[in-house]
Formats: sequence, structure tokens, C-alpha cells
Amino acid sequence: MAVSDSDLVKGWQQVLSLCQLKAGEQVTILTSTDSHPQVVNTCEIACGLLGGIVTRLVLPPMNGEKALSPDKSGYVGKTALDTNIVALNALKSSDLIIDTMLLLFSPEQEEILKANTRMLLAVEPPEILLRLLPTMADKQRALAATKRLQQAKSMTVTSAAGTDFSCKLGDYPVLTQHGFSDVPGKWDHWPSCFIASWPNEGSCNGKIVIDSGDILLPFKRYARDPVTLIIEEGYIRRIEGGFDAEFMRDFMQSFNDPEAYAMAHVGWGLMTRAHWSTLGLYDRQSTIGMDARAFAGNFLFSSGPNTEAGGTRDTPCHLDIPLRNCSLSLDGEPMTINGKVIAEDQR
Repeated sequence: MAVSDSDLVKGWQQVLSLCQLKAGEQVTILTSTDSHPQVVNTCEIACGLLGGIVTRLVLPPMNGEKALSPDKSGYVGKTALDTNIVALNALKSSDLIIDTMLLLFSPEQEEILKANTRMLLAVEPPEILLRLLPTMADKQRALAATKRLQQAKSMTVTSAAGTDFSCKLGDYPVLTQHGFSDVPGKWDHWPSCFIASWPNEGSCNGKIVIDSGDILLPFKRYARDPVTLIIEEGYIRRIEGGFDAEFMRDFMQSFNDPEAYAMAHVGWGLMTRAHWSTLGLYDRQSTIGMDARAFAGNFLFSSGPNTEAGGTRDTPCHLDIPLRNCSLSLDGEPMTINGKVIAEDQR
């Protein structure tokens, strides 16, 4: 359902204020040919109303001839900034970047963040952005979970469907997303509210069962039947099951890259206003599936790159798979039970 420009401008004003945008700051809106025009235009208006000095930077699309999917997360890490020194320097000189094209997993994004630029990704359609407007309560919830995850040495995940997974933690930082970027050098994503970390290399072992109804991203589909992933020493070694298992195997094999099978970040969703069912109500080309990634109580795991955590595993194949009805524990202490977040005062 469409939203009005005035409502989206107000939404941007709320988000930009949470990003601590001050009058006189340099704001760059990074766009490409597939950026949503209403998102870009209303962002520019809101920045102006708050006194930001706005530049639109348009970069050409890339990877279309390589990717199997038109989804922005279907082929990651390679961007037009790779050879565009002028554009890269402009972004590094910005106080705040609004990314509407997706630089995620690229070395250029890491270089920009090291220049203490704040960066906010916003690629979902306007109505999802407004429904999942971030709040300070989202940040507080994410930071409380972050503190616990930073202390953890191990994670275990089980489910009635058969998941029995474990990994060691502590070698990589915690990824905290709450929907706005408010400190220098921080990247965040509107809309989002979840936390995750990358397991210690070689420590992931066990079995993850993707049950019927769980979500496969970037395929943006609900699993038809169970898929079993056998994980040994940090890598997915076998993908067992019916049609969905065959589909996943074929997609991952197309990259011809053994690092595509590495386990990447693991964590859980905290967004109380996101819904598991949303993906089934949208055309698959109109959303990247942030409801699925963020809905409260999911177990979200991924495969592929770890460059955003400071690692060296640079592969364009990245899957995000949020599971329902899992029980996730840190050092034996439950964070979720059967897909429900355990409140801090109940632990």
C-alpha cells in the first residue's frame, strides 16, 4: 500500500534525528538506477529541513550479468566504488551517508566507516520503512542483548525440528542493528533490530534443520519441506532434503567458491513490529526481506563472507536464513525458547 510523501518525510526526520544529524553536516545520498525514487526524494527533503547539506551521488549498477537473482543481496561485495576514487573520497568526506544501493560486504564500505562516517542503509519500500520506524526502545533492547553476546563464549541452538548446533564465540565483534546510525564510524540498517556475531573459525558443528515454513534468503521463499544442513568445523558439508535442498545446492554451487559454504554470522531477532508472514504478502522483487531477518525470536544464521567483521573471507555468495521455533542459549543461558525472546528479568 502506498504512503504519502509527507508521511515519509516525517519518517525520515525521525530517523535522521536519531542519527544525530545536525545543521551544517554533510549528507551524501548514495543512489543507483534501482534506488526507490520516493525514498531518495523524501530523504533529501528531510535532510534539508534539518539543516543538512545534501549531495546526491549516483553510481552505475554492477553484477547484473553475474548474479542469478535481481535481489540486492544475491551477489554481494563488488561495487562501482572499486575504481571510482572521486566518489570514494566524497563518501569518506561525508558526515552521514544514506545508502540506497547496498555497499554491504564491500571493502569500500569498511574504508568509509574507518573515516568515522556514519552510514545508514535504506533499501526497503516506503511502507515497510514506515511500519518499522526505529525507536530508542529498539536501541536499548539491542544494546542489552549485545552486552550479553559480547560476554558469551559459546552458543547452542536446538529445535523440535531437529536442529542441534553449537559454536564458540569471542574472536569476532558483535553486530548490533537497531535502525539508525548515531555515532561516528557506525553502520546500521533501517529497518532492522537484531544482533549477531561470527563464530570462532572452525568452531561450528552440528545440524541445522530448516523446517517447513522457515524462510530462505535471498531466495525470498518459505521452505516447502525440511532441509538439513550438516556442519563440521565451520563449514556446511552436506545439504540434505527434497526440492529446497536441491535448489540451495544448485545456487551455492554456481559461485564455484568453497568459501560460500562457510558459516557466517549467527544471532537472533528483536524487532517486535516485524512479522514472519510479511514476505508472503509481497512481490519478491519489491523487498529484501527485513521483516524475516528481524522478527523477534528468530534464529538468524548466514553463510559466506565475514569481511564486515574484519575477516578475510570475501565471497559474493551470502545466504541469510531465519528459523522459527528455536531455542538459543549463550553459555547455557537461554536467550530464546521455542522462538520466543526471554526478557532479561526472566533469565
